[in-house]
Amino acid sequence: MIRVLLVDDHPVVRRGLRAMVDDLPGVTAVGEAAEGAEALRLLESLEVRPDVVLMDLQMGSGMHGVEATRRITALPDPPAVLILTTYSTDADILAAVEAGATGYLLKDAPPEEVAVAVHAAARGETVLAPPVAARLLGRVRAGRPTLSPREAEILQLLAEGLANRQISKRLFISEATVKTHLVHIYDKLGVDSRTSAVAAGLSSGLIRPA
Repeated sequence: MIRVLLVDDHPVVRRGLRAMVDDLPGVTAVGEAAEGAEALRLLESLEVRPDVVLMDLQMGSGMHGVEATRRITALPDPPAVLILTTYSTDADILAAVEAGATGYLLKDAPPEEVAVAVHAAARGETVLAPPVAARLLGRVRAGRPTLSPREAEILQLLAEGLANRQISKRLFISEATVKTHLVHIYDKLGVDSRTSAVAAGLSSGLIRPA
């Protein structure tokens, strides 16, 4: 059973999300927070132990979703953060991905799409709503980066959720070599995290969805 923490500043929205989440197969809501700081307190106190955090972006006067995502993903053994919001501007999307969000969905997504995304996020996979992927693709098309075959192979394995050690064993290369390739990948894609590298690779067509 995948455990989910809901973070949204609107009580009515949280109630609706909880009902939807609890109705998803193999998923249950284990807690709620009205803004990012409250979510952090719950996680740091180990009051809840979610696999996935469903995070809104703009939450009134409290800690907003991007900063909360950045702090949550910096925790030891953090849950995956899946953005679920009404905001789909380039700045919002890129900020969330750079902060470490595993995925980005819009609130008009049907429940079955949310279910697939939650399960994928729990497995460490990157999930982007089609409109979000299209916006990222539009940004990248202006200057599509080029990866070497080995770099593209490593990026594909990142998208499949493999850690550096697993990639080194799969490709029969050292972990140090994997890290060197990652440095080059990040530089070419203009990113600074695994999740944002995968997002850029997917949006630019450099790799296929896991």
